[in-house]
Amino acid sequence: MSNLTRLSITVRGAVQGVGFRPFIYRIAAELQLKGWVNNSAQGVFIEVEGTQEQLDTFLLRLEREKPAISFIQSLESTWLEPVGFTEFEIRPSVAGEKTAVVLPDIATCLDCLQEIFDSQNRRYRYPFTNCTNCGPRYTIIRGLPYDRANTSMQEFQMCPDCQAEYENPLNRRFHAQPNACPNCGPQLEFWKGWGEMLATGDRALMDAISKVNRGQILAVKGLGGFHLMVDAGNSAAVRRLRRCKHREEKPFAVMYPSLEQVRQECQVTAIEERLLRSPECPIVLLRRLPDAARGIAPEVAPDNPYLGVMLPYTPLHHLLLAGLGKPVVATSGNLADEPICIDEWEAGDRLKDIADGFLIHNRPIVRAVDDSVVRVVAGREMVMRRARGYAPLPISLKVTPDSPSSHPPILAVGAHLKSAIALGVFPQIFVSQHIGDLETPQAFQAFQEAIASLQQLYETKPQWVARDAHPDYRSTRFAEELGLPEIAVQHHYAHVLACMAENQLLEETVLGVAWDGTGYGLDGTIWGGEFLRVSPTSWDRVAHFRTFPLLGGDKAVKEPRRVALGLLYEVWGSRLFTQGMTENYQHILGMFTPLELTLLRSMLEKQINTPVTSSVGRLFDGVAAIAGLKSPISFEGQAAIALEFALEGWITQDYYPSPIQTGNGVAIADWEPTILAILTDVGDRVPMGIISAKFHNTLVEVILSIAQFVGEERIVMTGGCFQNAYLTERGISRLKSEGFRPYWHQRIPPNDGGIALGQVVAAYRNLTQE
Repeated sequence: MSNLTRLSITVRGAVQGVGFRPFIYRIAAELQLKGWVNNSAQGVFIEVEGTQEQLDTFLLRLEREKPAISFIQSLESTWLEPVGFTEFEIRPSVAGEKTAVVLPDIATCLDCLQEIFDSQNRRYRYPFTNCTNCGPRYTIIRGLPYDRANTSMQEFQMCPDCQAEYENPLNRRFHAQPNACPNCGPQLEFWKGWGEMLATGDRALMDAISKVNRGQILAVKGLGGFHLMVDAGNSAAVRRLRRCKHREEKPFAVMYPSLEQVRQECQVTAIEERLLRSPECPIVLLRRLPDAARGIAPEVAPDNPYLGVMLPYTPLHHLLLAGLGKPVVATSGNLADEPICIDEWEAGDRLKDIADGFLIHNRPIVRAVDDSVVRVVAGREMVMRRARGYAPLPISLKVTPDSPSSHPPILAVGAHLKSAIALGVFPQIFVSQHIGDLETPQAFQAFQEAIASLQQLYETKPQWVARDAHPDYRSTRFAEELGLPEIAVQHHYAHVLACMAENQLLEETVLGVAWDGTGYGLDGTIWGGEFLRVSPTSWDRVAHFRTFPLLGGDKAVKEPRRVALGLLYEVWGSRLFTQGMTENYQHILGMFTPLELTLLRSMLEKQINTPVTSSVGRLFDGVAAIAGLKSPISFEGQAAIALEFALEGWITQDYYPSPIQTGNGVAIADWEPTILAILTDVGDRVPMGIISAKFHNTLVEVILSIAQFVGEERIVMTGGCFQNAYLTERGISRLKSEGFRPYWHQRIPPNDGGIALGQVVAAYRNLTQE
């Protein structure tokens, strides 16, 4: 197989009329790359082919060496398979109407940053400084076109100086809609409690800094909502924040004043540095240094070799962190399972029992947008939570001569967990920001507001609604109440289509490996360990993992010990509870009281509330419990994450037996020999890291065996399990070594945050085939 790959890039911003295309041509020629660049009404498009190393260098140089007068507002990069370009060329510009694309919020540019720390500048220490090249977009816009009158800046009348900048074509604030200064723009206030103002302006900022320095909890109204902030080095403050937020162990994100301070705690690769400094400025998962000075309290990310790190991305955050001079926990301003607060009065009510002070401002936030989360997997960016900096940029479907001339607008309502919605306005699909789990009335309200917001922005009224096949999802019931024609889309089929769409594979036939925790199966069981053959016109389930019972249904998700017991019962039946059986699993039975065992045995034998599942996510949970890792858990996926982290420092190529049964045309991956071998290793006191590595390796070998059985060259890996870097990277390596072409997620999350995209694609396919 060729070691060449293709990088497709869309650059939006001040990138036309500034020598950007000749600049791209020059660095492509210097790196001996093939492909093309052109201008369009939507930005600059680039397609370039070379080795992974060449293209990594190209991407880094593009941002580092761009023309001085240019500014990149957003840069979307997607890795694709090569098509065989023979030269690099500047292609003619593409004519056409400018597409109405709402840009995401953009991190503070270097020019504005310099101004707020320049005592001679009229915007010195002004926390709402911005220009055409940076600042709020999606969080302040109420409607198109993007003019000040259609934003939450409407109520702020520009002073003569700001108006002159706004009207001067040679000024970088020419038509910068949020343009403002201390004389005419939004202002800070510091509140002690509900509307109890203590200070304004810079004094408010200093009072807020004092709160954090004294170990107290600060609520900060930022760009897309409130943060709760505490000193990240203060264990007592972090513990109190956990208690108040009802967030027992899930890691907190940390905002650092500078990259130099990040390097004292974490490893930072060139790609990770680019992400930290990018206009998107997401939270980046970084590996912690083993010998770091440990300026971060252990309660920030308990038992976690990674730290979620971000740099300041607004002038307010820059001023706060500069004043503090140390990292702070910066977590969403909400209670567990609730959406982020965006209004100071709402925050004063919902956060009154958490925050000791409120740093607020009077610029309204139109819509809640949380921080995005990414990690680097296989040398590429993988978005795990898509929000600020990324949403609502669209995924553009490839238009071919066979494509329909038009499609009706389609609303997709996504899944139940990690909710995001999408609006299909062919050939573009606008995917919303991360909304969250639809578990509370507040979360469901945020879900409805996101739907109304996208429809209003693009002045589009959907004619169809696509939803998950699960009949009891809150999103499903909402879709049914809309009165629109519905298209039900199987959960794992949507996962595969989402990954295919962002990898431009919709015209191909692929084997989709869709692994997650829970998805409604068409046979009435719970799917989650699926292998789907997907062609341009059909799909079928060609393989899956052997099923096993989930004790208590949803309750098993929070208690991996129940999953372990269900696996063992599937192997031994009622003999599991008989005296004299092998002692290898006695530690599992020991996790339950005698009364619990009696009740659970009865449930298993009578098949009461014991749905069966093929879920790999639950298999991770069961193995984690068998291996002696945490049970119960305090957040979704915690056991699987602990199993991945147990790998740290352990290397082995060994794997457990996991035979493939191929009767009746559908292959079954049998986990029983794997579980029995793990029990033996546990009994023999094999190190946890070796057990974890062998289990991960086994899963990869299953992928390879099924791929060889099915015979499709293109393998798409999707679903929440593929947030696991080791699993994904080893899968990529093994598949490539055997001549397959693996694909995985990049800009769209592999978890349920990508489901809505797949639902729109499925709906388009359904309508085309009718």
